[in-house]
Amino acid sequence: MNHTKLIYLITLILFSNSTKAQEMDSREKLKLGLKAGANYSKTYNSKTDEFRGDPKFGFAGGVFLSVPIGKYLGIQPEVLYSNKGFSGEGILFGSRYEFTRTTSYIDVPIQIALKPSEFITILAGPQYSYLINQKDVFSSSLVSYTQEEAFKNDNIRKNIFGFVAGVDFNINHLVVGTRIGWDITENHGNGSSGTPRYRNMWLQATLGYAF
Repeated sequence: MNHTKLIYLITLILFSNSTKAQEMDSREKLKLGLKAGANYSKTYNSKTDEFRGDPKFGFAGGVFLSVPIGKYLGIQPEVLYSNKGFSGEGILFGSRYEFTRTTSYIDVPIQIALKPSEFITILAGPQYSYLINQKDVFSSSLVSYTQEEAFKNDNIRKNIFGFVAGVDFNINHLVVGTRIGWDITENHGNGSSGTPRYRNMWLQATLGYAF
């Protein structure tokens, strides 16, 4: 009788622990989080303009919401403040110049989340970006200037659509995020040295906290 009770007690404990483990799977929980990090951005031409942009670093940060659709699938929308742009150099009136453009966007990616384990989330989806600010720094031996706009240049497209993909590494409440992204629509510039026609590409690394 004692052996029977002992076996029953062990079975009950194991069943209870198994049920708790299933209930504690973080993939099935709704999560709100904050994240911050950096973009490493550059541009590429969609036309044949003689322009080449070099990469530059910028800030990226905001909020994310992880919405589960079962254990292995979910949706993760985010709202981020994101600095992109490029740096470059060339020849103007026989003098070498350097030019840096920093564009600040509100990025809203809507990502499908695949969750093979609690520790890894694979994400991909479309992104809408709205241009809110642009800062240009131009310098040469002839002249230097800094110009910042917030934002009224009709020659620049302010509504941009793109695509992002990446991986989140989940360590308890900490989320280490990596992304690659690129614009599908171009900025609609006229192709001059001041407003070159381009699309953004960027790598992003962030550290977040999920509540």
